[in-house]
Amino acid sequence: MKVDGKHFRSIWLEPDGWSVSAIDQRRLPHDFVVARLTDCDAAAHAIRSMLVRGAPLIGATAAYGMALAMRADASDAALDQAYELLIATRPTAINLRWALDEMRSLLRPLPPPQRTSAAYIRAAAISEEDIAINKGIGRHGLALIEAIAAAKTGERVNVLTHCNAGWLATVDWGTATAPIYLAHELGIAVHVWVDETRPRNQGASLTAWELGHHGVPHTVIPDNTGGHLMQHGMVDLAIVGTDRVTADGDVCNKIGTYLKALAAHDNGVPFYVALPSPTIDFSVDDGIREIPIEQRGAEEVTHMTGRTADGRIETVRIVPDGSPVANYGFDVTPARLVTGLITERGVLKADRAALAAAFPERTAAAAE
Repeated sequence: MKVDGKHFRSIWLEPDGWSVSAIDQRRLPHDFVVARLTDCDAAAHAIRSMLVRGAPLIGATAAYGMALAMRADASDAALDQAYELLIATRPTAINLRWALDEMRSLLRPLPPPQRTSAAYIRAAAISEEDIAINKGIGRHGLALIEAIAAAKTGERVNVLTHCNAGWLATVDWGTATAPIYLAHELGIAVHVWVDETRPRNQGASLTAWELGHHGVPHTVIPDNTGGHLMQHGMVDLAIVGTDRVTADGDVCNKIGTYLKALAAHDNGVPFYVALPSPTIDFSVDDGIREIPIEQRGAEEVTHMTGRTADGRIETVRIVPDGSPVANYGFDVTPARLVTGLITERGVLKADRAALAAAFPERTAAAAE
């Protein structure tokens, strides 16, 4: 996607052929900064600190982290150490484990001298696969927007999204935003309601930034506004991303997604989830009972960072000293509240039969 007319990916291999660069998302929207990753520890820190975030991008970063590890030391011990370091960075996003398992299963049988080259080739392939998957999601989701646009005879299509499932959360295009970008490029009048997404404000800071720099009309709203908009017919459909989808179609996504799904269900607004197939976890059935929910640091709730009137970036405390804080990073939306799952192989029902039929190779692998 584009930043003021120039194409960027969220992560890329540098011309030196070994170091990796990524957009430092902690600095957005006020500063556009590129971070250079030169070893596995740096890749792990990038994931843990949310320099990079979003399930597909986390997977790609972890894959490059393994390549960086093999460049430094291609032994079996180093391979195992890199795997354990990277998999401990974030517990919820299944793409992390998927990418690391892909890398380890490829590298383990190879003699150490061949591992570095193979690791870089596979990490690049994982990135390219993510882009291709997201384009597929975009094509299938575009049909939903086109149908609404046709019914509204030229009036704008209003899409509500939550958190950031845009190109910054993937390698390019995004998941929930891919249909929106395609619709925009085709000249369809599309407008996005952007949830601010407290406490880290990924909507206000990231989704609004990328939509704005690409030229897509949008409006940032407080998290609690979505229900009101739906009651007044101001949302045509909701499209969100996800960090993990169970075999039965339950969806784990950024905290607050469940509440949007409830409001959509109550007001007859279609609620879609855009996901790449590596996000499906066929080893999990009941999302509420089985998916670990990350609890993040209190400072994300107690403090906010922004730009002052004179241009300084400052962090301020907004919660009284001594008040306890709970910071659950994700929630689970039951499959019954999901209108459809937008995947690279079509728009599916949120149930086991539809997922298994669309991705039989994944169900076979999970059964092994």
